[in-house]
Amino acid sequence: METRINHHIRAKEVRVVGAEGENLGVLALSDAIARAEELNLDLVEISPNAVPPVAKIMEYGKFQYEQEKRRREIKAKSHTTETKSVQVKIGTGENDLNLKAKRTAEWLREGHRVKVDLFLWGRYKYMEFAFLKERLERFLKLIPEEYKISDPIIKSPKGLTTVIERAGKPK
Repeated sequence: METRINHHIRAKEVRVVGAEGENLGVLALSDAIARAEELNLDLVEISPNAVPPVAKIMEYGKFQYEQEKRRREIKAKSHTTETKSVQVKIGTGENDLNLKAKRTAEWLREGHRVKVDLFLWGRYKYMEFAFLKERLERFLKLIPEEYKISDPIIKSPKGLTTVIERAGKPK
């Protein structure tokens, strides 16, 4: 949404807030613009949906800077959690499993959820469920970070799947 200033404001009357924050009341648009020009400032519409719209006498560049600063603060405070994915196979070597466990622990520390897949292909898909579940749990025990299982181990089209997330609150 674009902020309207000076002659771009469409309302006939506006409620005007002065440069020092004082309420100047409801003025005709031409009077409000004249007041702003006397002070070498702009008339900035800050609340277009109000009746009548609220406009403030201020420097437009400063207003834009404040808005951008506020937007950046909000963006910095919001942390998006992704669901990362790690895939292990039955024949994956011990060293590779340890590397994947370390990477999983890093993701958990960052606050992400991690989907762990035990990938099965060919005849491995028909092995006993308890055996496959034990293989997946063996990998989960290698993860050096505390976690909780948010989705239990289930059979999926790829093999066995579970989702884990960090136990406790992020620091």
